[in-house]
Amino acid sequence: MILLEQIKSRRLQLGLKQSDMRMRLGMSRQQYQRLEASGNPRLNTLELVAKGLNAELMLIPQDKREAVLAVLAKSTPSDQRGHAQTPPEETGDPLIDDPWRGLLEENE
Repeated sequence: MILLEQIKSRRLQLGLKQSDMRMRLGMSRQQYQRLEASGNPRLNTLELVAKGLNAELMLIPQDKREAVLAVLAKSTPSDQRGHAQTPPEETGDPLIDDPWRGLLEENE
């Protein structure tokens, strides 16, 4: 999924309209609409949009992309809201204990 699609998808997940972004970002609906449709935003604009969408920008090595997407797909809604999960010592599963362990390391 390309970045602009991810931005739109995140906005929709939050139940926001393009016009709602004005208050969150300080940019007009038209500016935001252009960005989402075909923009070529600067890094500082992307950081502002990410903050407004309660998100974070990341660079992920291409060879780790599928693994990262798989971990993110396994996240539950309670994980995303920051509620407590089962403590790692109770699961006994190393992937559940730390699903990011080794994911972005060079040598695996």
